[in-house]
Amino acid sequence: MLKFTKYAVTLLTAVFLTVFLILPVGTVIFGGMSDLQLVKEVFANAVYMQGLLNSFKIAVVTTFLVFLIALPMALIYDGFDFPGKGLAHIAAMIPMILPPFVGALGFQQILGHYGVINTILVNCGMERVNFLTGDGRFWSICLIEALHLYPILYLNLVSSLGNIDPAMRDAARNMGAGFFRRLFCITLPMIRPGILAGGSLVLIWSFTELGTPLMFGYNRTTAVQIFNGLTELKSNPEPFALVLVMLVISTIMYLLAKVILRSESAGSSKGTAGTAADQLEGAKKYLPTLFFGLITFLAALPHIALILTSFSLRWHSTILPENWTLLNYDNALSHPLVVPGIINSLRYSGLAMLFALTVGTVIAFITKRWKIPGGWILDALAMLPVAVPGIVVAFGYLGMAVEFSWAREFFNPMENPVWLLSVAYAVRRLPYVLRSVAAGLEQTPLEYEEAARTFGATPFQTVRKIVFPMIGANLLVGALFAFSFSMLEVSDSLILAQKSQHFPITRAIFELSQILGSGSYTACAFGVWTMLFLCASIAAAGVLLGKKLGSIFRL
Repeated sequence: MLKFTKYAVTLLTAVFLTVFLILPVGTVIFGGMSDLQLVKEVFANAVYMQGLLNSFKIAVVTTFLVFLIALPMALIYDGFDFPGKGLAHIAAMIPMILPPFVGALGFQQILGHYGVINTILVNCGMERVNFLTGDGRFWSICLIEALHLYPILYLNLVSSLGNIDPAMRDAARNMGAGFFRRLFCITLPMIRPGILAGGSLVLIWSFTELGTPLMFGYNRTTAVQIFNGLTELKSNPEPFALVLVMLVISTIMYLLAKVILRSESAGSSKGTAGTAADQLEGAKKYLPTLFFGLITFLAALPHIALILTSFSLRWHSTILPENWTLLNYDNALSHPLVVPGIINSLRYSGLAMLFALTVGTVIAFITKRWKIPGGWILDALAMLPVAVPGIVVAFGYLGMAVEFSWAREFFNPMENPVWLLSVAYAVRRLPYVLRSVAAGLEQTPLEYEEAARTFGATPFQTVRKIVFPMIGANLLVGALFAFSFSMLEVSDSLILAQKSQHFPITRAIFELSQILGSGSYTACAFGVWTMLFLCASIAAAGVLLGKKLGSIFRL
C-alpha cells in the first residue's frame, strides 16, 4: 500500500509538471517550429538580431560586473573577522528586496538628465552626462542589474569557500606563497563550481530580463520585443519564433553550465573544517566593515532614491528633494490599482507558495528518500525554470489559450486568472524550494528515521515527527522565498495580468509609473511598501540558513 501511494504521488507530480511546464514550453516550441521560415526571418531581421545582440551584451557585462563585486566580498567575509560581520552578511542581500525594474524608478532620479549625479556635475562646473540615452542607457541597465544580482554569486562563493580545507592555504603560506599566488593557484580553482553555479544563473537571468530594459525604454532587447509583440499574437505568429530563439539560447547556456559543473564537481574536494578567519589589528579591523558598507550603500542607492522619491513633492535638478510630503502615500492608498493589487498579490502568492512547497517537497522526497526509478527526471524538470525564462513560460500559457479550446477556461488571462497566475508563480519558484528542501534532506541522517521505524513508528509518523522538524528551517526558507519573490514577480505579472482588476503589485507599479506627472511618485510609494515586506522575508531566511542560503541558488 505504501509503495502504491508513493508511485501515485509521483504520477500526480509528473502530471502537474507536464501540464504547467512541459505543455507551455512545448506550445512555444511547436508554435515557433510550425513555420521554420519565421525562425529564419528572425535571424534575417536586423531589428531582432540587434535585440539578441543587446540581450547577450547585457548578460555578459552584467555577469562580469557581478563577479567584480561578489568575489572580493566573499573573500573578505570568509578570510577575516571584523566588527559587524554577521550583519554585513545579511546586508549583502539587500539588493534582493526589490526587483530591478522597481529600482529603476529610483535610478532614474539618480542618473536622469536632471538627476542627482548630473546636478553634482553641473555644480562642479562640468557638463551633464546622458546616462539614460544612447550607450549610457545600456551601461545603466547593466549596473542596476549587477547591483541586484550580485548576492546570487556572493552566496555561492561563500558556500564554496567554506568547503575549502584551510590546511591547503596554510601550507602554501608557510612555503612563501603570497596572497595573489594563493588566490590564483588554490582558492579560485577550488571555488570554480561556485563561480560557475552562481555566474550561470546571473548570465541566464540577465539575458532574459524584461522589467529593467522596459522601464528604461530600451526596446532593442529580445525580452522587450517579445512583450511588445503580445498584442499581435493571434494575427502574427512571429513572436513564437522569437520566443523559441530565446528559449534555445538560454537552454544552451544552462546545459553548458551543467556539463561544466559536473566535470568541476567530480574533480573537487571538500574540506572537513571551516576556514580559519584572520584577526586584523588596530584600525585595520574596520576596513572590511567599511568595504561591505560601501558595497551595501551602492546597492541600496535605488532603494534610498525610491524612498526619498516617495516622500517628495518635487525632485528636479537638486541633490535632495525640494519639498517633503506624505501625499504620495495617500495617493497610493486611494488609487484604484493599489489596494486591489496588494490583495491580488497576497492571493496569488499564497497559493503559489502552497503549490511550490508541496511539489518541491514531494520531488525532494522522491529523489532523496524514496529513490523511485526515474525520479531524477522529475528533479531535472523541476529545475527547468532556471533555464527557461519566465517570459517563455508565460508566453506558452497565452499560446495554449490561443491554440487549444480545452485550455482556454484555465489559461485564458482575460477571465479570472487567479489559478493561472498562482501556478505560473509556483513554477517559477519551484527550483529554489526544491533545492532548499533537498539540501535539508541531504543533511538529515537516515539513522534517525531508521531508529524511529525500529521502534514502530509508521512512515507518516517518521516524516511528521522526525524529518519535518529537522528540515523545518529549509521548509520555512523555501516557503519564504516562494511567497516573497512571487509577490514581486515581473514577467508573469506583466504578461498574464491583462485586466486592471486582476493586476498584482508589480503590474500595478508598472502602470502607475507610466502616468505622467505624479504617477512615478505614487509608484515609488507603492514600491516602498513591497520593499519593506520582502526585506523582512530575506532577513528571516538569512538568519535561518546563514551561509547555507547559497545552496538555494544552485543549478
